[in-house]
Order: sequence, then C-alpha cells, then structure tokens
Amino acid sequence: MSAVLLPPPRPMLWPLRPTASAAVSMSPRTVTIRHALLEGVTPEMLAWWYGHVPGTMEYAGGVYPRYLVWHPRDHVSYEVLGSADDAVGSGTRLRIVEAPQRDVGRLIDIRVTVGEISEAGAVIESRALGSNVVRLENAFEFASRGVRYVSRMKLGDDTLAGRLLLNRVATQRAFPPGKLRAWVRHHVEEIGNLPNFLPDLFAAETH
Repeated sequence: MSAVLLPPPRPMLWPLRPTASAAVSMSPRTVTIRHALLEGVTPEMLAWWYGHVPGTMEYAGGVYPRYLVWHPRDHVSYEVLGSADDAVGSGTRLRIVEAPQRDVGRLIDIRVTVGEISEAGAVIESRALGSNVVRLENAFEFASRGVRYVSRMKLGDDTLAGRLLLNRVATQRAFPPGKLRAWVRHHVEEIGNLPNFLPDLFAAETH
C-alpha cells in the first residue's frame, strides 16, 4: 500500500463537513450514518450521479475526473471493470480506490458490484463464496429543501461462510476499527460535498 501514488489534492472550494454533522451509530458489523440534509439535491440527481461518476467536469478553472472532484483530497481512482464504456448500472463491476485523510496506511482498494441505482437509493457490494463481505446501502428520501441521505455499511454476512471466515476478513482485514473510523469521516465528507457541485453538474449534463 505504501507504493500507491496519491494524485495531487485538487483545489478545495468549500469546507468539508465534520463527522459531528451526521448521526453515526456503530455495532460490531454495521455502521449507520444519517447525514445532515443535502440542500438543493434531489433523488433524481443522486440516481443520475451514481450512474455517471465516470467522466470529467469543469472545476476550479480546469477539467478533472468527476470522482476526484467528489472528494478533492481523498479520492484516488474509480474504474469500470469488464466493460468497453463507462456506463454504470445494476451488475456493473467497479474498482474504487480512496485514501481517507490521504493516509495510504488506511488505503481502501476494493472491487465491488453495483446492486441497485434508483431514486430510492444506491447499493454496492463485495461478495465471496456466496456471501457479502462488504455491502454499502445508500438510501435517499425527498425532503422540502433537499434530500435526507442514510448510509448503512454492513461487514460480513450471516451465512456459514461468513461465520467461519468472511466476517473476520471483513472486520479485521478489509475494515479494521481504525480504518473504519477513518472511512466514516471520509464518507461524511464526500456525501456532504455533493450539494456543492452536483446540482450545477446535473443541470449542465441533462440540459
């Protein structure tokens, strides 16, 4: 992991949301994050965003990959696997690399499959031996001034393979406690960044 070269941080045009802006609850294998209201964002915008993260956008006087704008400090790369284009939808396989707080010692380099993208939410999961190792469920709910957004990270599964092996892999190797806490902070920041660029990007791209 120490050999990973982080891209230079992008200009930061807005303050990052603090972890305390969200309501976070943690159990041994589940983390739930109730984010502060995403003002000016709609469920339609979020469904479009998760289907169109690949690509570029104008930002801070230049043109950057959208994924690198989403979190101008921590994001490293976002790759669609096994496809000739960048279309993202149910069944799409992705490789996502990010370094919470730009700490390569806590690098997250994970291959996931998209389970769902809709105006109700977006789900990605990493599976092995018929079991979920990591599953991230993002739920969207329309509110009067924006969207209420709840994230739920589930580590491991209740299957036999999970109980015998994969739950330990999920909680001790993929997301040990220190890395999990760093990811929570990162995730609050990245979701909190969406109101700063997504409404304008959605309007420009969908006319």
